[in-house]
Amino acid sequence: MKKHKLSYQLRKFDKNEQLVLKAKREIPFEIRLASQLVLDDLCFSWNKARLEEDINQSIDENNKEAFETLSKTFNSYIWES
Repeated sequence: MKKHKLSYQLRKFDKNEQLVLKAKREIPFEIRLASQLVLDDLCFSWNKARLEEDINQSIDENNKEAFETLSKTFNSYIWES
């Protein structure tokens, strides 16, 4: 079982002029990695849905310039196989 790392910081209160010892537990690498992957996936999905919505709106409005610009952005953003 992995050891948990602790880091301690001394903080000074302005009112009492006392030193306080505060323990701070570090987040394990696996949890940080998993949370970063979940956030990346959520951002990717939201951006993809937003681009698709904008492309569909430009098609509905017959705006060829916006469609071409958004299509290029979509193709460069999406590299799924």
